[in-house]
Amino acid sequence: MTATTDGPAGPGVSGTKNTTRVAPPAAPAAQESVTALAERTAARAVDHLLARQDEAGWWKGDLDTNVTMDAEDLLLREFLGIRDEPTYAAAARWIRSQQREDGTWATFHGGPGDLSATIEAYVALRLAGDQAEAPHMTRAAAWVREKGGVARSRVFTRIWLALFGWWRWEDLPEMPPEIIYFPKWFPLNIYDFGCWARQTIVPLTVVCAFRPVHPAPFALDELHRDPAHPRPDATMAPATTWDGAFQRIDRALHAYRKVASRRLRRAALREASRWIIERQENDGCWGGIQPPAVYSVIALRLLGYDLDHPVLKAGLASLDRFAVWHDADTRMVEACQSPVWDTCLASIALADAGLPRDHPALVKAADWMLGEQVVRPGDWSVRRPGLTPGGWAFEFHNDSYPDTDDTAEVALALRRIQHPDPERVERALARAVRWNLGMQSRDGAWGAFDVDNTSKFPNRLPFCDFGEVIDPPSADVTAHVVEMLAAEGKQHDPRTRKALAWLLSEQEADGSWFGRWGVNYLYGTGSVLPALVTAGLPTSHPAIRRAVRWLEKVQNEDGGWGEDLRSYIDSEWAANGTSTASQTGWALMALLAAGEKDGKAVERGIGWLAETQREDGYWDEPYFTGTGFPWDFSINYHLYRMVFPLTALGRYLHGDGLERLARRVA
Repeated sequence: MTATTDGPAGPGVSGTKNTTRVAPPAAPAAQESVTALAERTAARAVDHLLARQDEAGWWKGDLDTNVTMDAEDLLLREFLGIRDEPTYAAAARWIRSQQREDGTWATFHGGPGDLSATIEAYVALRLAGDQAEAPHMTRAAAWVREKGGVARSRVFTRIWLALFGWWRWEDLPEMPPEIIYFPKWFPLNIYDFGCWARQTIVPLTVVCAFRPVHPAPFALDELHRDPAHPRPDATMAPATTWDGAFQRIDRALHAYRKVASRRLRRAALREASRWIIERQENDGCWGGIQPPAVYSVIALRLLGYDLDHPVLKAGLASLDRFAVWHDADTRMVEACQSPVWDTCLASIALADAGLPRDHPALVKAADWMLGEQVVRPGDWSVRRPGLTPGGWAFEFHNDSYPDTDDTAEVALALRRIQHPDPERVERALARAVRWNLGMQSRDGAWGAFDVDNTSKFPNRLPFCDFGEVIDPPSADVTAHVVEMLAAEGKQHDPRTRKALAWLLSEQEADGSWFGRWGVNYLYGTGSVLPALVTAGLPTSHPAIRRAVRWLEKVQNEDGGWGEDLRSYIDSEWAANGTSTASQTGWALMALLAAGEKDGKAVERGIGWLAETQREDGYWDEPYFTGTGFPWDFSINYHLYRMVFPLTALGRYLHGDGLERLARRVA
């Protein structure tokens, strides 16, 4: 697969808002009816999507994030002493290709320069052999100094630098491995963190306990404002504030390090080692995510595991599978892989586009998805010990962390497919429904991975400045679960009605919904409206009418919809951005669910999809429309530009696939 790039800088690097809501004009479509346009566009998209299915039945698009993944991969190799010149050279070519004209690296296409990403990319290029005096490097270093230097970067960046002596361990927040012993009712126990943070923090407590320093191959004075005094004077917030309280807790933890019982510390490190190894997946990775895998490998190495030990050998091999090679000489590292998510969304899109329910591609996809159901307990069972497993995870191998969102969408996909073994499907769906219902939080909504993962303390820790570290319920996930429950005949279940009430209470004043896992209000609204209607809310309901008015208001002049990631930190960016295929698909799915098939907004949206589609059925979409952590970590799912437009086109032409099935059964 080939990642989409738009040159070193890409469009929109100035960071100005798209206040006129105009995207570059597309060539006018021939005078066809909207139905004819939709049919032609959908047919091309179906052919393209079918051609991309793997022989095993799954789909997977590239998962594009930012160059910190590539930089940290090289830093890991340097720390472990497994330097590989072809890999370094290929990674460096990718990192250089993503540098912007001002010398910086951003965390999403068209976004502003990011200090930590720029520092890590710069260091990786130095490791690969780029000289500090090279023009592209001097531009980067000057920008870093202008923004405050290394001292202003995130904690994780400074941890990587500390591994090589470029930053003092003493000047980093402390996180002792003894937290592994905190009971689950105790504040800041590891299960108070979201699963992605938990998997990262446990191995990092080991790393921070050892405070290793690998000899640095060069100095980094050029990345400090004042190399002689790289650490600015720390300012303490008032003790009466949460920030001040946690700063003082961090001071106390530094003091504790000096007096900690060696016996207790050794026991905690052994327990952390056991915890890490127990969560290694069959493919050698940890949770199917690159960052926890990287830190777990370092932690186990520090604990004495040899690089040839089966655990470490499998872990390192798994990291190579995150690499996407372009033309055999450029290497991009994915933060994660999304085959389950991509496969269920592709199946829904194809079924809703009119593919026969027993089409071989859909049956093959169903077979693969059925084989991926997680049937053993994972970390979620700490809060739900009596709940029978039955969810799906996001990745190829991740039995520890299935999520409610994938489970809901897989169930919606399987319900659309006519499988030759219907009893097997019904058993899988029954387990999925039971598990998702058991994962409902107290307020009636759903988080992605855990129940009631809402403690406010983890986000306050000085250690946790790398993005969202808890997993509270969100409107988009809750909507997908509600849609699934309604499709399974549970629209009148009290638990579904409680979730429905929660969704209505979460609507923004302008009529939209916040999107936790996609950008942003367009994703939230595109998720919620189909769920509300599937659950029985009439399209005349005031909440639905408010959402429709909002979607019509924020449509771009070219007919599409777009939203920049800056909407997470600045409300003026809400539904404001260059039109994209995925976000246009979300808006159309919402409007169609609300009964607006004959509306002008839908007609213009379909026209935009038809005009911007490539001859091969694909849409170009360099903009990031997926979210890992709102604002802090952004994702370009390369299959989003296919599955969501096709779903919308299919629903325009044929109606929702489950509605058609229900009518046929009736």
